Amino acid sequence: MNDKLQLPNLDYAALSPMLILFGVACIGVLVEGFVPRRMRHTVQLSLSLLGLVAALVMVIRQGSKDVITAQTAVAIDGPGLFLSAAIIVLGIVSLLLIGERTLETGGAFVAQAAVTANTDADRDQAARTTGATEVFPLTMFALAGMLLFCVANDLLVMFVALEVFSLPLYLLCALARRRRLLSQEAALKYFLLGSFASAFFLFGIALVYGYAGQVDFKAIDTAIQNSANDDVLLYVGLAMLAIGLLFKAAAVPFHVWTPDVYQGAPTPVTALMAACTKVAAFGGLLRLVYVGFSRTEWELQQVLGTVAVLTMLVGAILAVTQTDIKRLLAYSSIANAGYLLVGVLAVSEQGLSSSMFYLVAYGFTVLAAFAVVTLVRDADGEATHLSRWAGLGRRSPLYATLFTFILLAFAGLPLTSGFTAKFGVFAAAIDADQTWLVIAGVVSSAILAFPYLRVVVMMWLSEPGETTPAVSIPGAMTAAALVIGTVATLVLGVAPSVLIEATEHAGIFVGK
Repeated sequence: MNDKLQLPNLDYAALSPMLILFGVACIGVLVEGFVPRRMRHTVQLSLSLLGLVAALVMVIRQGSKDVITAQTAVAIDGPGLFLSAAIIVLGIVSLLLIGERTLETGGAFVAQAAVTANTDADRDQAARTTGATEVFPLTMFALAGMLLFCVANDLLVMFVALEVFSLPLYLLCALARRRRLLSQEAALKYFLLGSFASAFFLFGIALVYGYAGQVDFKAIDTAIQNSANDDVLLYVGLAMLAIGLLFKAAAVPFHVWTPDVYQGAPTPVTALMAACTKVAAFGGLLRLVYVGFSRTEWELQQVLGTVAVLTMLVGAILAVTQTDIKRLLAYSSIANAGYLLVGVLAVSEQGLSSSMFYLVAYGFTVLAAFAVVTLVRDADGEATHLSRWAGLGRRSPLYATLFTFILLAFAGLPLTSGFTAKFGVFAAAIDADQTWLVIAGVVSSAILAFPYLRVVVMMWLSEPGETTPAVSIPGAMTAAALVIGTVATLVLGVAPSVLIEATEHAGIFVGK
């Protein structure tokens, strides 16, 4: 045998954004081992922000050229670059919330993750000790995995990327400084259910490989067109792949982890998941639908359309019953996953463009929402029960006004990014003759407006009680995150043309 192992050709310039983030994450691990504890927070935060800015610069330098590298495993194209830039920018804003240390002693994260909950040592670390800085390299690993997930061009690389960004998130969810048992419970639920979803995804890969004989999307698309193999393998495999992706997207019936995890995780981590993980999940789903399985369009629209309707309605209806602000935002996130599926199922350039716009618009809005949540506090930490928000408009009219605007954006009122985003995905669905999805979306939007307006009424028309907490003065990083999210929500509602043009200029996936 004279055959030699052929190493794949790698375009390091095209891969540089994710390589930078992986490198920063590895350096962050070394910082934990060699830098004195008192200096770690400043070093880790600075290193992480510089790494994200450098990765963003490299994404912008890519331009609009299409590159397929690592054989056919990674596809750097217009939508992949746009989604990568979105993850990085939203990651920077999330990192500002993660790095905040002035709202409470030591920040939102536990000092020693191994400390037993509700012990004297646990109470001592909650009162005095500086929070863990391991969260920064974990966040960098998660964001790097998300970048790879959006540009993965075969199923195996997509699975590896899925695990790379999921495992750090499981850990991050367990690191809350306060309410340690709730945080650990959330992490355990997320880990167990996420493991099942990953197993489904892996079994789906095996079945699709059995059908097509390949795992890259172009070969799968060709096999669907020409293969004489039994289609049962294809459709069962596709269903299992969809389960793995819809779990990350928090779509019904794979949404059950979302409320508990959103409530139990440290709020900055919840913000990271709500914004960046949703972009990554839908980035992978878009590439799967538009490139690998575009020839099964009709079957996908029927099955995923049903999932979209259930997601919108279940998210909206259950949001009405919530009494905790973080759980309310969780069910809002579920409903928004349904609206995004409406855009995905248009299976057109307009559907792709409107879905990418929606991901960015929703990401900024939800980050601003969780930034406000971190500010409403009492002696025990964040006051998330809705009854505690009664009369907040009189205690702190500025932040109540900002949160009102954010909730109106979630409701989709004009002059907010929420209206522009929903109008885009609904218009794309109508053009694709998916009017039934739009009808369900409008109905669910009307239902979902009620819990949003209920919070607004509580803040402004209720008298502040003895249990109404004060709003903490935000630190510079939380204030920056709140300003960025709120301004983006306003600008994308009043003057969305720049971002719309960017999504349209991103074009279509390479290989489509």
